[in-house]
Amino acid sequence: MSALKEIVNRITPISDEALTKLEEIITTKNLDKNNYILNQDAICRHIYFVNTGMVRIYYLKDGRDITEWFAYDQQFCFSIMSYFQEVPSKLIIQCIEDCEIFFFPKDQLEKLSEQNLEISKVYRSLFAGSLVGSQIRMESIQFETALQRYQSLMNNNPEIIQRAPLKYIASFLGISFETLSRIRHQLQ
Repeated sequence: MSALKEIVNRITPISDEALTKLEEIITTKNLDKNNYILNQDAICRHIYFVNTGMVRIYYLKDGRDITEWFAYDQQFCFSIMSYFQEVPSKLIIQCIEDCEIFFFPKDQLEKLSEQNLEISKVYRSLFAGSLVGSQIRMESIQFETALQRYQSLMNNNPEIIQRAPLKYIASFLGISFETLSRIRHQLQ
């Protein structure tokens, strides 16, 4: 769990005692590529920590899948609306590589955060980071050109460019596969 300790300490410093409490509630699963962590219409009752591998968070619209985000190596993900409102998720989380995922159960995590200030700070910081990321993504889609979005992805998340299939990247950027091909050719 040293990876978890490193990541949590980047969010906010935490004692070994508090980390041990977190580790006690975690379930670890090794999932093969194409397995699902969260299915559409399931209620998201966990926060997921992608220890190794890459997942794609997407939804279905008019028979197409639209990539919302990617999480990989030592990143967290979950379906925000489903998690907080306890409603069926519109988002689907699928492994696009073989993955090791840590599952943080909501009920136990909330209980720990009520009992331990350090865990509460981590919990709050996770949500704050998720909200900031969502706003950055929304502003990017609304105000940047397709080229600017691709360049931003290259600069800020090169792992996605290197590891995710191009059709998922195009969907994430809100552009067609052909437009992505033209942009990539233009930048070569």
